[in-house]
Amino acid sequence: MRFDVMTLFPDMITGGLGQSMIGRAIAQGTISLYTHNIRDFSADKFRRVDDTPYGGGKGMLMCCQPIYDCYQHIVQAADQKPYVIYASPQGRTFDQQTAKRLAEQQEHIAILCGHYEGVDRRIVDEIVDEEISIGDYVLTGGELPACVMIDAIARMLPGVLSDAACYENESFYHGLLEEPQYTKPAVFRDRAVPEVLLSGDHAKINRWRHEAALALTLLNRPDLIK
Repeated sequence: MRFDVMTLFPDMITGGLGQSMIGRAIAQGTISLYTHNIRDFSADKFRRVDDTPYGGGKGMLMCCQPIYDCYQHIVQAADQKPYVIYASPQGRTFDQQTAKRLAEQQEHIAILCGHYEGVDRRIVDEIVDEEISIGDYVLTGGELPACVMIDAIARMLPGVLSDAACYENESFYHGLLEEPQYTKPAVFRDRAVPEVLLSGDHAKINRWRHEAALALTLLNRPDLIK
């Protein structure tokens, strides 16, 4: 899959995603990541990308022209129209099912990172396919949400993780939180690993894991049970 990120701070993207499993997947060519500095596409001699909003109000809005020209550059470079996501607090809340849908249905995703008070609505109407929020709070820009979305989507692509089981048994994939997990030693500060996990009886272990996942979900995220 190809990811393109339209941003004012490319280093936030490459720095955030250049490590660990996603960084290895990029280095190996399993996924492609390209960042594009929107300021490079400004027609203003001072490379300005923002201006005051019509109707008054505090703050600045990102202008249409540099964003649109950046988008057109991506289309031409990839020789195809990407599926464009605007990282926006006004969008639908991102979750595991959204990540799964995008991983399965899209081959090329471009993410627009806003800043200041956001972007001119006309550019959203012109190029954006979907607005997505990573939570009910406001950040200074769309770079962190872009990293979150790319990480969640990319790790479900073939070849990024060693096996599909690495993500299929995780929290939210099947609607529940993941069950508690344990490793050596068997006893730590008088706290012992549940005996069933040491039994070798895989049927009992699977039943315990399902029941523990239900109990943890009911305790921490009862909304998922509903």
